[in-house]
Amino acid sequence: MGFLRVNDYVAGKKDWGSYGLPHEGTKVPERLAEDVAHKDVPTCVLDERLADVQERVRAAHWDACIVVNEGRVVLGRLDRKALGSDADVSVEEAMTPGPSTVRPSIGTEDLLKRMRERKLSSYVVTTPDGRLVGHILRDELE
Repeated sequence: MGFLRVNDYVAGKKDWGSYGLPHEGTKVPERLAEDVAHKDVPTCVLDERLADVQERVRAAHWDACIVVNEGRVVLGRLDRKALGSDADVSVEEAMTPGPSTVRPSIGTEDLLKRMRERKLSSYVVTTPDGRLVGHILRDELE
């Protein structure tokens, strides 16, 4: 066929899409989580002081902050309650560890249905290895 180099992605189509890699076809949802996720969601690291993060998050007009490591792997989340606290603690002490996440390849209609069923106002979007892609707000999907 004239191809000089051919690769076989052994993990399959679902894995390929879950990393947010290009896809096409008739079964791909019209809009995917990766298309609507906010890539500019504030992030912080475990050893930061909560007070410093609160100031940065407010300045960015967000009410959540995603806790990541140096490789942008999601470790936790600071929600409204934590960000509204006046405790003098570290991010690690204030965060909710291991937030629920979705993959970039989930369709927004399926995601909205999941959010309604679970009564969630937002979701963190990550790759299968836990790297942050972005943050989705339910209000924006509705």
